[in-house]
Amino acid sequence: MLKKEYICYCGLYCENCAVKAKVEPAAKILHEEMQKAGFEDVIQFIPDGEAFWRFLKSVSLEGACVSCKAGSGNPGCAVRICAKEKDILMCAQCEDYPCEKFPEFLEAYPILKDDNALLCAEGFDAWSKMQDERLANGFTYTN
Repeated sequence: MLKKEYICYCGLYCENCAVKAKVEPAAKILHEEMQKAGFEDVIQFIPDGEAFWRFLKSVSLEGACVSCKAGSGNPGCAVRICAKEKDILMCAQCEDYPCEKFPEFLEAYPILKDDNALLCAEGFDAWSKMQDERLANGFTYTN
């Protein structure tokens, strides 16, 4: 079921990001296996081991990213700043979409063009259903 806290202003859905879908679960497994093997006791003898261990533990327990709406990502993102100022859930719902702030997102994530077109044409429920289907099928934005 779609979690609204993971909807990005630009139209991406964090649950379908490779970091959230693949890296976080892998970090959890790696952390648990390293704990079982006793790495916590010897990690200080590995170059930069303590920093790595803190990072791995953090990703394992807290996750790597919470979403741009909760503070992850670039705090200077023009899309995020604009959407917050306009108090909108997603940019595709703005009367000015697509605007001059969007080309870099469309270049980095070409899928956004069709995703946001679906949102505009068929509404939030259709967009949400598509995101849930992607998540169920193992889709990530880095595929």
